Amino acid sequence: MPTQALQTTVELDQARDRYRSRVIPPERLKIMDEATSALVRSGLRSTAVKEGDRVDDFILMDAHGRPVQLQQLLETGPVVVTFYRGGWCPYCNIELRGLQRALPEIKELGASLIAISPQLPDNSLSTEEKNSLTFPVLSDVGNVIARRFGIAFRLPDELLKTYEDFNHGLEKKNGKEGALELPMPATFVLDKGGTTILSFVDEDYTKRLDPEVILATLRKLGSVSVAEV
Repeated sequence: MPTQALQTTVELDQARDRYRSRVIPPERLKIMDEATSALVRSGLRSTAVKEGDRVDDFILMDAHGRPVQLQQLLETGPVVVTFYRGGWCPYCNIELRGLQRALPEIKELGASLIAISPQLPDNSLSTEEKNSLTFPVLSDVGNVIARRFGIAFRLPDELLKTYEDFNHGLEKKNGKEGALELPMPATFVLDKGGTTILSFVDEDYTKRLDPEVILATLRKLGSVSVAEV
């Protein structure tokens, strides 16, 4: 049995192997792999929020229609902001469940956690319920905030068609505003001042930041804060 610290990474690796070897047809895999390679070549990741960058305030609605403001969360401590593609993505669900397991310690370290996707609120609610999440799951309709973080990208037509064939048509999930775009998987840890102290962005939709890295960053931040008192 993997340790909690490594469980998310192990589960992602297992899912990747299963989907690539037994679930997704080779011709579909080729389309998906080519889209990932094109995203790497685009250099988009170099435009994303980096360590040392300050993040501007934003307000998004949670799955229950309640507004969540970044600045209000920062007033109580550091904030972990993670962007995921949607509840239809198996890798996103693995990541979200891993974050839920880490949530008690994230809170103990004085931090908040929010997860953002371009899904419409009803679909965000389904994601929250399916994964038994107790942290805010926010709807960034039209990828407005993802674009501000430098991680939103337009999907190739072939990939959009592939998702439709898999019954994951983005217009149904995200509305017309989000029918062509997704965010790259990304996680940012912000200190109380809104400055980014950890930035993780990956063009590969199967890769995510292990929650243990988040916890280690928050522990280090807490140690620095105590030392400065």
